[in-house]
Amino acid sequence: MADPEIEDLVGDVSPSFEHVLSCVFGVRDHESRTYLVLLDHPGSTVAELAATLDRDRSNVNRSLSTLREKGLVERRRRLLDSGGYVYQYTAIPIPEAKTRLHDALDEWVEAVHAAIDGFDPDAGSE
Repeated sequence: MADPEIEDLVGDVSPSFEHVLSCVFGVRDHESRTYLVLLDHPGSTVAELAATLDRDRSNVNRSLSTLREKGLVERRRRLLDSGGYVYQYTAIPIPEAKTRLHDALDEWVEAVHAAIDGFDPDAGSE
């Protein structure tokens, strides 16, 4: 299945928040689910998320990496009493995610308007 893209929202009169998140940020649906699970389980480790999501740890790790790149998830290192450390992940709050979604969508809409305004079928002919 192809990655959801912002164009997938066009014509969908009542998209779910998860679908909007996937399309606007160009992430897969399972990555959106990972974000939503993290909202309910802040400070989770990869192992904890893998168990909650019933997914392989390597897949969860890739999802978290993508979500961090998109600025939707933050990672914190926690030192273990036994030595070493573990990473804990927390989703950014919904209001912040909504702001980022609105900003990204506004940028896309502006680009579409510019493409419409810039279209001139006679520009290529002499």
